[in-house]
Amino acid sequence: MRVIALDFETANEGRASACAVGLSWIESGTLVRTEQRLIRPKDMRFSSMNIAIHGIFPEDVADQPEFPEVWSEFIAKEPISLLLAHNAAFDMSVLRASLDLYGIAWPSFSYLCTVKVARAIWPDLPNHRLSTVAEHLGVDLIHHQAGSDAQACAAIALAAMNETACADLFELPAAIGITLGSLCADGYQPCRVEPKSKSRLRSRHPAY
Repeated sequence: MRVIALDFETANEGRASACAVGLSWIESGTLVRTEQRLIRPKDMRFSSMNIAIHGIFPEDVADQPEFPEVWSEFIAKEPISLLLAHNAAFDMSVLRASLDLYGIAWPSFSYLCTVKVARAIWPDLPNHRLSTVAEHLGVDLIHHQAGSDAQACAAIALAAMNETACADLFELPAAIGITLGSLCADGYQPCRVEPKSKSRLRSRHPAY
């Protein structure tokens, strides 16, 4: 069962402008590996606002691979059972837009938003930003460095698993009333708090 925490940074407001990705692998309830890669966006337009957030400049990615090469190196080789992301709506929209930009088929997997997990487990925090939850848990974080963000996301999920005495991360959503999101070739379902939802599969389309 392959569990990966993922974090994207983008060059501009466009979702298909990923300029960095961080990935952390969890095996048997333990964080075992973290990787980070810079990505050269197809559109090399970097906004000053995004640069101020993550500190990545166009010259930093000029000689880096584009998304398909990074995708094939880390994600495409082995199916994902569960993907974790903090504010998964953003990272999943970046993933969908990037796959569409390069004509790559959408994979099939479930995903869990650790913002929703943190709200359920630690409701009294002042907010549930990655930096706030990481500080509460004593997790080291270099915020908006993709590898560090992915590692913190994984740590939050594991802390929540331990807090609820779940045997693994696949038990966690049901234990706290969260319905997993899903991605497949035909569309996607968002991760949501409602145990039962009447929402239907959202069709695949270019609007994110």
